[in-house]
Amino acid sequence: MHIIKLNAIDSTNSYLKKLSAQEALDDFTIVMTEAQLEGRGQMGSVWTSKSSKNLTFSVYKKFSGLEFQHVFYISIATSLALVKTLQFFSIPKLAIKWPNDILAENKKICGILIENIMRNQTVSNSIIGMGLNVNQTEFENLPKASSLKLITGDVYNIDELAILIVNNLKIYFNKLNEGQFEDLKLQYEDLLFRKNKPSTFKDAEGLMFSGIIKGVSNYGNLQVLLEDDIIKEFSLKEITLIY
Repeated sequence: MHIIKLNAIDSTNSYLKKLSAQEALDDFTIVMTEAQLEGRGQMGSVWTSKSSKNLTFSVYKKFSGLEFQHVFYISIATSLALVKTLQFFSIPKLAIKWPNDILAENKKICGILIENIMRNQTVSNSIIGMGLNVNQTEFENLPKASSLKLITGDVYNIDELAILIVNNLKIYFNKLNEGQFEDLKLQYEDLLFRKNKPSTFKDAEGLMFSGIIKGVSNYGNLQVLLEDDIIKEFSLKEITLIY
């Protein structure tokens, strides 16, 4: 794998996206940085990380004809690869908060941002950005954030974590290339945070309601059982889980 290491950058996703537009990149090219100055999350949120304490990197992934209807499986494969890596280190109580936040002991330890380049209704390549809280121990004004060190007390080698994650990405993307959609989706749903538990949600208008997470659709919408025994699907912009 080709690894590009930078001392500081605004966003590893933005850097890798520009680089891929300028030259042909090898599959699984990685951009890592010690300090990400303008890290981005889902729906324009900001991801903050202390310099040299965490793993902030992006991976370039090429595809050959992955259909648009299966684009969410990129998120599924990435989430499963991260969980598999963290299981290797015996991180307890792992879960995936839809669509792709990784939790441990009900606290967020990793965020994922995926940017896809489409051609003719298929995905040609993706920029997969990941921010994993590793050795940082203070998260000011972020009560739902944690790190591997806070959870276990151990100090982790960031480069080793990155290599293990990419090796697991290769395993799960091979499954995706082989068309193992049902198996990947079942594994993902087994790890869904709050699945089959009564939960509180907020809709786009700010109204609160109760429901039970049952799974996700093939397009990645969250399937929620409502009080009238109807399962309704919600996109990312339509619903927020309150926990």
